[in-house]
Amino acid sequence: MPTGETLDVVVVGGGQAGLAAGYYLRRSGADFVILDREESPGGAWQHFWESLRMFSPAEHSMLPGWWMPAQEGEPFPTADHVVDYLTAYERRYGLPVRRPVHVREVRPHGNLLAVVTDAGTWHARHVVSATGTWRAPHVPPYPGRDSFAGQQPHTVDYRKPAEFSGQRVLVVGGGNSAAQILAEVSQWAETTWVTRRPPRLLPEDVDGRALFDIATRQAAARREGLHDRGTADLGDIVQTPPVRAARDRGVLRAEPMFDRLTPHGAEWPDDRFREFDAVIWCTGFRPVLDHLSPLGVADEAGRVTTDGTRCRTEPRLHLLGYGNWTGFASATLIGAGRTAKAAVGQIASR
Repeated sequence: MPTGETLDVVVVGGGQAGLAAGYYLRRSGADFVILDREESPGGAWQHFWESLRMFSPAEHSMLPGWWMPAQEGEPFPTADHVVDYLTAYERRYGLPVRRPVHVREVRPHGNLLAVVTDAGTWHARHVVSATGTWRAPHVPPYPGRDSFAGQQPHTVDYRKPAEFSGQRVLVVGGGNSAAQILAEVSQWAETTWVTRRPPRLLPEDVDGRALFDIATRQAAARREGLHDRGTADLGDIVQTPPVRAARDRGVLRAEPMFDRLTPHGAEWPDDRFREFDAVIWCTGFRPVLDHLSPLGVADEAGRVTTDGTRCRTEPRLHLLGYGNWTGFASATLIGAGRTAKAAVGQIASR
């Protein structure tokens, strides 16, 4: 239970961003705790579907201080391998993670911030919110969605393709998750892929590490007032081995978005109708920020205005791991370390 003493920092969330913050807080000598809602280490990685692969080789994936060990026989590590790495990372650096602890709210408490949880209340001079997006899946409000009689799992619900054996499946979304899920479900079911714009496969030699390097150069160019299109001309989808195999089978052919769902299928603007047993929504996530509601820092779209990682209206609050708006590539393993280092540096200076 909380002791009632004031901590320098409370980190909310024990996934990759929270652990990266913990690494630098440990080095700074700060008095801190990491509160994690999960039952066990690994963050969102422990909930991904069975066959998920990272977009970068292990030798190019790391949190600060320790490279991820290679996974035998897997050039692109599995989610289970990442969970093992994050679990070992906690132990390696002796990070003070408390779990399972559900943070209900963060609110002002005089010169401090009160972090109210189901295990008591902590008080801190600074709070780092690193809760990610996994618990806030987004499904767009398409006409007829509530009337569709079949399954409608989101990426967050998907586990394995055998669940759709022999079915007619509509996969919605143009990103990496959609391509990976389509690649394996298409071996068990009759699939149709729909996207808002034509999907673009990246060259085979471009993986997550190359994307990070290219985007890093783009960010540097923008800081200098220069124009750099970064990855815009390359494509969107990393060709992991399963995606390449699906490409070779002719599976990765996307159709335009449908107009509406019906109880038994989907209709397109040109009056085409097709029956489906299931729709898999690979349509992204929103930041999990409900615990910050008492601070009144989020806008109508649920975003918090930041300077780097620090909240503009509440400078005692930093946000990590929600996307580029909270630090360049902060939602990636390698990017989490860079943004965490900057955030802890600001906290230490104050």
